[in-house]
Amino acid sequence: MADWDAELVVDGSLVRTLLAEQFPEFDPSSARLLGEGWDNSVWAVDEVWAFRFPRRAIAIPGVEREIAVLPGLAPLLPVPIPEPRCVGVPSETFPWPFVGTPLLPGREPADAGLLDHERDALASGLARFLRTLHARETLDAVDPTRALPVDFNRRADATLRVARARENLAYLRDASIWSPPASMEGILSAAERLPPSRAELVLTHGDLHQRHVLVSQGTLSAVIDFGDVCLADPCIDLIPLWSLLTSRSREQFFADYGAITDDQLLRSRVLAIVLDSMLARYAQDVGHASLQREAIAGLERTLTE
Repeated sequence: MADWDAELVVDGSLVRTLLAEQFPEFDPSSARLLGEGWDNSVWAVDEVWAFRFPRRAIAIPGVEREIAVLPGLAPLLPVPIPEPRCVGVPSETFPWPFVGTPLLPGREPADAGLLDHERDALASGLARFLRTLHARETLDAVDPTRALPVDFNRRADATLRVARARENLAYLRDASIWSPPASMEGILSAAERLPPSRAELVLTHGDLHQRHVLVSQGTLSAVIDFGDVCLADPCIDLIPLWSLLTSRSREQFFADYGAITDDQLLRSRVLAIVLDSMLARYAQDVGHASLQREAIAGLERTLTE
């Protein structure tokens, strides 16, 4: 069983039944599948709502964190994020909670077919979003008692992440999907020597890769899927710096975001390698050609200083 295989299949019949049972104000027949990830299925309803349904039990704590955190966080950020407005409860029909939010604009980068100049245009918006998310004032407002978990996925653990990167890259090479050049090993070897992170903990998205940003007309239009929101080294949210932006736009990102240490850049670079290589594996497995192209291009961008 792959990491992304569903434990419960969320199909149209189930979605329509749940809507009729718990949210009769909506038209169940309007439900259409927007997309699926490893943990959730997302359905558009009445073309103005997005309902997210867990596919695996591991996603449930993330749904609960989103319900608790996002209503207070959304008004503070310069880019739209999901705002839970409709909270579905477990029932005999479906054993897990689910969430309805206003439908946000934009498309995943893999589906948008971004040109390099359009990627460059994303740098400032992404930097300003992360600067605000990572600000002490935001954390104090959203989690004043520091109740959120601390980096529970160990994203800032360079030793663990290097091992995952090597495993994924070996799979891509053996499956003739993509062969990492020799320069990749230099990045991974340098990251292995990093000490444990001692950065000040901030509020982080926790899983900010290319599938969790939406773009529209050359701008960052939304950031989605906060199921891994946590307290962590801010570097764990810098994956798009490597895998989404071009190398020439990074200076603009730095100017708008603020100081980033060399250690943080290296940790985030390895995270980008891990996530892009895993997305390439996932895309191969589910037949998502545009995502696989974007993930492999992201790997190639991480190699450019």
